[in-house]
Amino acid sequence: MIDQSARIHPTAIVEEGAKIGPEVTIGPFSIIGKNVEIGARTVLKSHVVINGFTQIGQDNLIFQFTSIGEVNQDLKYAGEDTKVIIGDHNSIREGCSIHRGSVQGGGITRLGNHNLLMGNTHIGHDGLIGNHCIFANNATLAGHVTVDDHAIIGGMTAVHQWCTIGAHVMVGGCSGVVQDVPPYVIAQGNHASPYGVNIEGLKRRGFSKEALHAIRNAYKLLYRSGRPLEEVKPEIAALAQEHSEVQPFYDFFARSTRGLIR
Repeated sequence: MIDQSARIHPTAIVEEGAKIGPEVTIGPFSIIGKNVEIGARTVLKSHVVINGFTQIGQDNLIFQFTSIGEVNQDLKYAGEDTKVIIGDHNSIREGCSIHRGSVQGGGITRLGNHNLLMGNTHIGHDGLIGNHCIFANNATLAGHVTVDDHAIIGGMTAVHQWCTIGAHVMVGGCSGVVQDVPPYVIAQGNHASPYGVNIEGLKRRGFSKEALHAIRNAYKLLYRSGRPLEEVKPEIAALAQEHSEVQPFYDFFARSTRGLIR
């Protein structure tokens, strides 16, 4: 079903069964598969290929040579009807690829709202990306990677499969992330190591001086005290009781499956 207000270039191919919302623009030489849904006012520049069971929300801007919903690169994939789900107000720049999920990983690759994917970003199968994230050019996420809200991944950075990157994290360019990165942390290097708290980013997002001080103290307990995690966890939990902003930092310990960067 194609809304009458949609603008589709005559060289584009939209397969029967695709759902194209109001005021959608589909540029030259784009290909839209039969199981694709595109929400209102989303713009596809040109040469965009969207396949599989893919749902794209409203007001997204998708640039040329992007591929969304294609068969993933998991050798166990056997053609199952897995999905890609993309929210609203995302900017997906030239040459990005977002692969469909796998049965083993929950079946959905998900991108939230208000994200910027710069050129040649790759999101592997079963990736779970939050809101307001920025992936710089050539950022590469393997399968099953989780990235929480307001994270920034530097250019040419690769993230190992099953890693979790917490909210408000900044990963520097040309890094290799092979373990989980707790919220608020600056990480850099190959393999990525912690380099302090993302203070400037937190200030821009309205964190109070008291919250920043508490987060810094939690960071120091984990990374500067020289004590093992189990020993400092009660003290970080006590900080979280006093300052709610520390709670995601503490909760992350239970979420981590690959161990924390150290």
